[in-house]
Amino acid sequence: MNDIVIALAKAAILVALNQPEDFDLKNALKTYPVLEENGAVFVTLNTEPNEQLRGCIGSLEAYRPLYKDIISNAQSAALRDPRFTPLTLDELNHISIEVSILSEPKILEYTDIEDLESKVVPFQDGIVLKLNGKQATYLPQVWEQLPKFDNFFSSLCLKANLGNDCLSSHPEISIYQVKEYKEK
Repeated sequence: MNDIVIALAKAAILVALNQPEDFDLKNALKTYPVLEENGAVFVTLNTEPNEQLRGCIGSLEAYRPLYKDIISNAQSAALRDPRFTPLTLDELNHISIEVSILSEPKILEYTDIEDLESKVVPFQDGIVLKLNGKQATYLPQVWEQLPKFDNFFSSLCLKANLGNDCLSSHPEISIYQVKEYKEK
């Protein structure tokens, strides 16, 4: 399934950049019926060869067919991530595409920070943090850059525009896992 998911994301980006593409969606849907089931994905674009983030947009909830979520989020990661300028045609050959299909986030009950630390599985759990109407998420892959619990969560708190010690306010924490597909 890796090849089809990556090919679909790449074709969606080509369409967004007004470029020709030859992806056979009808055949893909026939061969992989799972693409028509509702699914939530994040599409991440990284620059080659240094793996710098170039765009990342996704859905936390499965509310539309997987193939539509891949198409929409691939195009948004390329053109509408507010942290970056829109991807140019020149850059296209210098990015790698990663598609992460998310499991349904589940609220994690915890009593305090130590309890939370004992329940979260680094490198496996993606985290959604919610507090005072603000929220942020990190995919499990972010543990590779921030492997220490304290650094991971203080960065996630900042991403949500909360103080870096927002865990002391006992935010709602949900966890999810991903099936990761990378461009070869």
